[in-house]
Amino acid sequence: MDLPPLPLDRASDVPLAVQLADAVRAAAVAGTFRRGDRLPSTRALAATLGVSRTVTAAAYEQLLAEGWIEGRRGAGTFVVGVPHGTPAPARAAAHPPAQRGPASAISLEPGSPCREALDPAAWRRAWRAAGDVPPALSHDEAGLLAYRAAVADQLLRHRGLVVEPDEVLATSGTTAAVAELAALLPRGARVAVEDPGYKRVSAALRAAGASVLPVPVDDEGLDVAALPAQLDAVYCTPAHQYPLGARLSASRRLALVERARAEGFLVIEDDYDGELRYDVAPLPLLAALAPDVVAHLGTTSKVLTPTLGVGWIVAPPEIRAALLAARGAGARPAEAGQRVFAAFAAHGDLARHLRRLRRILGERRAETVAAIRTTGNPVRGDAAGGHVVVPLADAAREAVVVSALAARDVSAAALSPYHAPGRAAGHGIVVGYAGPDRADLRRALGALRDVLAEEG
Repeated sequence: MDLPPLPLDRASDVPLAVQLADAVRAAAVAGTFRRGDRLPSTRALAATLGVSRTVTAAAYEQLLAEGWIEGRRGAGTFVVGVPHGTPAPARAAAHPPAQRGPASAISLEPGSPCREALDPAAWRRAWRAAGDVPPALSHDEAGLLAYRAAVADQLLRHRGLVVEPDEVLATSGTTAAVAELAALLPRGARVAVEDPGYKRVSAALRAAGASVLPVPVDDEGLDVAALPAQLDAVYCTPAHQYPLGARLSASRRLALVERARAEGFLVIEDDYDGELRYDVAPLPLLAALAPDVVAHLGTTSKVLTPTLGVGWIVAPPEIRAALLAARGAGARPAEAGQRVFAAFAAHGDLARHLRRLRRILGERRAETVAAIRTTGNPVRGDAAGGHVVVPLADAAREAVVVSALAARDVSAAALSPYHAPGRAAGHGIVVGYAGPDRADLRRALGALRDVLAEEG
């Protein structure tokens, strides 16, 4: 590790070994050294500080005896951390901490990928293959060709959308893609969004100067008949509405694209959980029905991991050209995640992963639904993706359930904050079952079952 300054005063009467031990202690208390940091060997530290190895060995022996550091056979010497009872200096936080459960809490909040489904060997192969490619000397504004080809193949095989790699644009994820599209709209553009819906997208639209107009959602998805007039765009999640979990019905899909063509607005199709249906085949993409008025968005964050930080847009030619022109002076999607995804898809690992992921999530959903229904509570949402909704009667019941779960070290999301401010909100909890490992999920479902039974 890179060492922080460890000042030694050779003119002092204090022995150098004592000074060095004091400096390491001070760094641990200040947080410069953290629990688990590996320290240099006594020989390497002596060479760095320009002292004899006797000095560093004596300092380490003292710190070992006091419990500041520990030696691990064959591994080295590691910082244990500030011993119990030693006060650490307070640090002012740049931002207030989020109001969440303790670090030990099991998260049932939606939006997490399922790590259990990911084959570690395939994941390592993809990273090694990506690392074997020499660094690029130039940047393709559209994204790496290998990545765009992998996305085009995935869209064909898993979503039935026929596109060429040249029709795909790499992005930094769904929210970033919405921000790019919003920048092309006129200032003050009127954009309809689902209510309840994806809060980060609404924030991105407002940041671009758009006027966000909430539209209600029911068990058939977005209520197309409730769309206001004079729109510039409509954002929706037709494959698995976030967060209520419905899919946009066939009749509403047709109505939406007919209105888009007649009224001249753009449909932004976020294919949330589109690959993750395990009850019936998904309905055709809006982009397949109306490629002239639909911008299709996808991401790798739910099927693999947000670590890659990549997604894609398939948009009408004029919008694609405008996006590329804007990228010449703006942010570009990073290439590292694109390389890993392309490598992961190259030899069938992605297809095998998606099959395994659908099977595991199907099992987890069945277990989650069974636990909830034993309490007499209904479950809302199609058999898809990684979450369901448990409707509750009112705001008070919602708050009590969320608080009672937190007291049992389980973090869950309330439904009402997904609604736009000032609108009549539905109440409940959004239960994500993809993120925890199997044992944690079962513990969390036990707590959920108990709380719902106790709180009615």
